[in-house]
Amino acid sequence: MSTSLIDSVANTTSHRDRDDLDRAIASLLLQFLDADAVTLYRLIDDNETKRVRRGASVTRGNHEHGPAPIESLSKLPACGDVPPWRECVAEQKAVQYAAASGKCCTVFPIANERTVVGMLEIEMESGLQLRDSGLVAGILRIVKNHLALLDYGESDTLTGLLNRKTFESSFDKLRVISGVGCKEEPSWLGIVDIDKFKSINDNFGHLFGDEVLLLTARLLRQAFRGNDQLFRFGGEEFIIVLNRATKPGAQIAFSRLRAMVEEFRFPQVGTVTISLGYTFVDPQDGPSACIERADAALYYAKHHGRNNVQSYEALIDTGELKAKKSTVNDIELF
Repeated sequence: MSTSLIDSVANTTSHRDRDDLDRAIASLLLQFLDADAVTLYRLIDDNETKRVRRGASVTRGNHEHGPAPIESLSKLPACGDVPPWRECVAEQKAVQYAAASGKCCTVFPIANERTVVGMLEIEMESGLQLRDSGLVAGILRIVKNHLALLDYGESDTLTGLLNRKTFESSFDKLRVISGVGCKEEPSWLGIVDIDKFKSINDNFGHLFGDEVLLLTARLLRQAFRGNDQLFRFGGEEFIIVLNRATKPGAQIAFSRLRAMVEEFRFPQVGTVTISLGYTFVDPQDGPSACIERADAALYYAKHHGRNNVQSYEALIDTGELKAKKSTVNDIELF
């Protein structure tokens, strides 16, 4: 392996941001394979369907294309609708096929420690040689190890949800997405708090308290879509970033979670309830300003019976709360 390739791989795996990592991988392979185009795709769970979202793409001449915007999950292609994609993901192997352009495409699965999370597609005049396929497979093994390190650093060790330190960098990207989004379908931030969690620990012990946290995290995953983001913010608090939802849709989604938790029977503990406060994400928001609004709605929910969902904007409209001024230059959370 040439020194230049080793250096390029080392530089690629220095990235901690996943979009930057995608761009670096695409550029590296375009250069060393002399390909016409290299595209990375991410798989997003949409109930029982795996949707495919284009990530970074680089074409000959180093023309870069960023991740495709998500207006609606239903508008993204389904992995199962494209036979080479379906075979690649289901059998976790490289698949070569003829593109509509007449060129030859080879698609490789990108996996983390648990499952296939994306695909790498290389377009060339002719198919990849065996030696080049081995090079790509080797680089993807390095990427898999790098993704495992990123997952470990970004995940809460107990629940497996995203952790608090990951929230602020994620929020910066969310602001950008909200800035180009439709005003009728903005993003929303909700804060979830397990009601009377201290009494659960006191009465049943911390082992059962941890199980409540684990099972609540599982219900969160069931209640929300693959392009929504779920964080354990600390203790018994969770944060939900709901992408692209109408005002009624956000209320329905958050209320559905509340009902799911109330109806679930937790081992030994029995019934557990949550309170939830939420707000829409303004493109001018700083993270702490947005959290402050959602937290104000959560505080109202906790002090008005618990086991309910409150919208900050609705509470302002009814005069139950006074508006708080937000600013993009608010203090850092951490």
